[in-house]
Amino acid sequence: MNFLLLIMLVNVPLNTIKIFDFNSESNIYSWRIVNDVVMGGKSSSTITINKEGHGQFSGTVSTENNGGFSSVRHIFKSVKVKKTNKICVLLKGDGKDYQLRIKDNHKNYYSYINTFSTSGKWQEIEIPLINMYPSFRGRKLTKPNFYQDAIEEITFLIANNKNEKFQLIIDKIYLK
Repeated sequence: MNFLLLIMLVNVPLNTIKIFDFNSESNIYSWRIVNDVVMGGKSSSTITINKEGHGQFSGTVSTENNGGFSSVRHIFKSVKVKKTNKICVLLKGDGKDYQLRIKDNHKNYYSYINTFSTSGKWQEIEIPLINMYPSFRGRKLTKPNFYQDAIEEITFLIANNKNEKFQLIIDKIYLK
């Protein structure tokens, strides 16, 4: 195991709420790929467990046919949250920008989103829930930022308006 990752894992606070922990025993069948092919695009992606036991969301984004996004989402049993909670993700990106999206109700047509940049190294992304704004199909909605008392869906999305290959390695997702 990478020494830096080991330090990061040791530093995960004990008073956290686990959303998902990727490891070699993880059941990832509840994670669903949604690419722009639903709208005629040509992007493709997969979610797998890599040889180190981390989640690996990877693929190719294509802007052909007005496409340009790939995403992976996970619906889970509702988790109670407070307005002061932060959603945290231990991950290793590829230097590209991604969106983290959440829903308080997986049936809502819109998501609450926040964009984050990856460094190419292991890092902890920490986003206060109150900083997540409502959006639908790339348009910010005239609703308040996240203020709900639960979440039950999380999504990672890449949509940088260009043709590109991507790889996002995910270790843990939790609330603190």
